[in-house]
Amino acid sequence: MAAGHRITVEQGTDRVRVVRDGQVLADSARPLVLRETGYPARYYLPPDDVRTELLTASETHTYCPFKGTASYWSLPGAPDLVWAYPDPKPEVAGIKDHFCFYEVEVAG
Repeated sequence: MAAGHRITVEQGTDRVRVVRDGQVLADSARPLVLRETGYPARYYLPPDDVRTELLTASETHTYCPFKGTASYWSLPGAPDLVWAYPDPKPEVAGIKDHFCFYEVEVAG
């Protein structure tokens, strides 16, 4: 990793919900919390806790030198709302196939 750059992944203890336009997209009591230098904490949710049937795969892909290549999914009117790393770097292997949303509700 770059000097001064750090990423940690740990098992979260908070309940995380994702609601958009009154519809629950995800609800998880077992999120992974990824903390990365210079970014807010992100919650990665297991696929079983995400209503993947509501999501449509996007053509968007981004590359992070620390995590790998991300794939994105959209909702009608909300492009690229959620992303996941299908083949993450070994240092963050725990987030493999977990979904991350831009906006979540956290109940501690």
